[in-house]
Amino acid sequence: MAQEKETRAFEAEVSQVLRLMIHAMYSNKEVFLRELVSNASDAIDKLRFEALADASLRADQNEPVITLTLDKEARTLTIADNGIGMSREEVTRSIGTIASSGTREFLERLSGDQKADANLIGQFGVGFYSAFIVAERVVLTTRRAGSQEAVRWESTGEGDYTLEAAEKEGAGTEIVLHLREDEDEFLEPLRVETVIRRYSDHISFPIMLVEKVEQGDTQESDETRQLNQASALWTRPSSEISEEDYTEFYRHVARAFDEPLTRVHITVEGRLKFTLLLFVPSARPFDLTMGGQERTGGVKLYVKRVFIMDEAEVFLPRYLRFVRGVVDSDDLPLNVSRELLQDNRVVRSMRQTAVKKVLEALEELSADAEKYATFWKAFGPILKEGVIEDADRREQVAALARFASTGTEGAEQTLSLAQYIERMRPGQDAIYYVTADSYEAALASPHLEIFKARGVEVLVLTDAVDEWLVNHLNEYEGRALRSVARGALDLESLGESDDAASEEDPESKDEEGSEEDASSQEAPAPWLGEVGELLGERVREVRLSNRLTDSPSCLVREEWEIGERMRRILEQAGESVPSSAPILELNEHHPLVARLISESDDERRRRFAELLLDQARLAEGGQLEAPALFVRRLNDLLLELLSEDPTEA
Repeated sequence: MAQEKETRAFEAEVSQVLRLMIHAMYSNKEVFLRELVSNASDAIDKLRFEALADASLRADQNEPVITLTLDKEARTLTIADNGIGMSREEVTRSIGTIASSGTREFLERLSGDQKADANLIGQFGVGFYSAFIVAERVVLTTRRAGSQEAVRWESTGEGDYTLEAAEKEGAGTEIVLHLREDEDEFLEPLRVETVIRRYSDHISFPIMLVEKVEQGDTQESDETRQLNQASALWTRPSSEISEEDYTEFYRHVARAFDEPLTRVHITVEGRLKFTLLLFVPSARPFDLTMGGQERTGGVKLYVKRVFIMDEAEVFLPRYLRFVRGVVDSDDLPLNVSRELLQDNRVVRSMRQTAVKKVLEALEELSADAEKYATFWKAFGPILKEGVIEDADRREQVAALARFASTGTEGAEQTLSLAQYIERMRPGQDAIYYVTADSYEAALASPHLEIFKARGVEVLVLTDAVDEWLVNHLNEYEGRALRSVARGALDLESLGESDDAASEEDPESKDEEGSEEDASSQEAPAPWLGEVGELLGERVREVRLSNRLTDSPSCLVREEWEIGERMRRILEQAGESVPSSAPILELNEHHPLVARLISESDDERRRRFAELLLDQARLAEGGQLEAPALFVRRLNDLLLELLSEDPTEA
């Protein structure tokens, strides 16, 4: 039984988007046609896909077509498709509410830049609302494939809409735009054709333009012509595709508005036949993370030019999930499912080729420092995951990684591991790195002091993924990666400073170096053991440091241990991390340590030792168990020192 006509109010966020469409996007209003045609194309794709599994839908399948009809007398522009269509419930869910449109996140992303904001319309699935940029009233009539019931949706964009039963021949959707008084340009065939050729020429279904033409006083006829090439762009030779065509196809398939940095377009023919058209964006897609969940991939799967699925993540690893594009296979069955894709010989071969070609494209892109810096700023932390996940290509991905260092200008990650090796000091045998929450915090680390003094460059790792990266990348081109804060430090492995060598007498330098090495191998001074006993289980060992030149203390861990920053990251993720006591290294040349050594009162020596331990913990970004106790202890010692006779201190 047909349902009665009803009036419903838009959700508040939808009303906000409608106001935006009508007022804020006016200078870029042609975007509405791009969005509505893209939606029509998606609807045809969905019907073709669902019909593969549901034979009952095939009766609704006709030759796919998108039709644009211009009626100057009625002042209407109609966009119609013979795709999947919608039921009454789907219309309400998709158009009247926020449930599936991502409208709230769309509103949060708005920047005020009309061109950038127009891009978001497609990315967040609110493209239908763009109709109100040019229309004072919109009437949508749709019938779901497999159903005999149609529904009509109508609104002026003022805050509510009506729903009622309707009559419609065949499945699909028809959208009639009743244009505003000042929008006559979209009743002109040439204007509409220009927009379609600019934005939608790559659509693989025919886009037909129907113009109602008067003949005499009472007769009217329709003139019909095709506006686009209607061939899947990826099936055409690259020599026949312009840069503009590639860019517009990328924007369509990625729902983006930026220009791709590079692309892969190849057709493999032989034992298998498949085509790849993949793009590396220049800006991080807004939908890379939506609803707190990271998207797994941006590649669409086609089989013999028939759309099968979105986000076919099996064709690229997670660390390349920023790539957008299409994969088209002649060898997969049309009814292939995600489960069947997981362990399929054809898929494995296609994946291997896709990964190889994307990494090669990134290698070529890295020759352009400016473009690669744009890429790395957007996707660097994601690509670094490849060092962890892809053991077979670990060194290849590591070669693409970029880092900040103590020798770069600021925190920009521009230095490759190969460049670091070229800049290593004579005699230096390892790639040194420091991890920290920020570049500034890293530069202030006491662990860097001897490296600065020796002129040894140190990589500065501030991305969370870096903590895992260095655990999986033990070496690069035969050079071990070593943390400046782990294990015992061999000064000979740092090489020699040119500045130091040129300013000092070689013989005295050799003597000093020998004394340093000898002192590091001497039996521990008795007072170190005493300090260790005073600190108890809070430290594993107390030893003299050859890392420190200015600071009194630092904490060091063994090579195999979890660092403090990694511990914090795991704990914030809810992981349980076993506790372990660090090694406390002291700089015996520092006045505070000298005072600790000379202190005869055990209680005051204990407070000095605890103060140095807490300082070292703070310096590496750790948290104190009792911050108030640290402050009180520090104040007490300062007051005692101030009250003492300077001649006795």
